Amino acid sequence: MKSSSIRFVAVILVLSVFTNCATIIHGSRQSVSISSNPSKAIVLIDNLEQGTTPLTVKLSRKDHHTVQINLDGFMPYETKLTRKVDGWLAGNIVFGGLIGLAIDAATGAMYKLTPDQIQAELRSQTALVKEEKNGIFLTVVLQPDSNWERVGQLVRAN
Repeated sequence: MKSSSIRFVAVILVLSVFTNCATIIHGSRQSVSISSNPSKAIVLIDNLEQGTTPLTVKLSRKDHHTVQINLDGFMPYETKLTRKVDGWLAGNIVFGGLIGLAIDAATGAMYKLTPDQIQAELRSQTALVKEEKNGIFLTVVLQPDSNWERVGQLVRAN
C-alpha cells in the first residue's frame, strides 16, 4: 500500500471514530429568539438577566431552561424551554456509531430546545398586591371595572 493510501485510510478511520453527527451539524448550543409586545421587557433565563426584548440568545441544548419576561405595569410572563431528541442523532447510526452517540449525549447536541421562538403578549397589570408580615394584604386596582360595586371609601387620616 502506498503512503498516501495509508494516510487516506487513517484520516477516514479517525473521522469515522470521532464523528458525532448532531455536534457537527448544529453544535451544543441553540439560538432562541425572544420578543414581546410591548417590547423592551427584561428577559431572565434561569434567573440570569440576558437583556431586553427583542433579542436572540444561544442556550445549551443539554439543559431545560426557564424564561421570564418582565415589564413594569404588566403581568410577568414565564415559560419553559424543554429539550427533545433531535433527528440528527440518527446520523450516528450511519457515521458515528457508539462513540458519536456518546459525544452527542455528553455535549447535549443530541437535543433540540422547544420552542425555538418565544413571542410574549404581555397583559396589562390590573392590580398591585402586597402582603405584609402580619397577614395584611393591600390591593391597589390600576384599572377598575365599571361594573364593580363600591363597598367602601378610603379617607385620609391626619
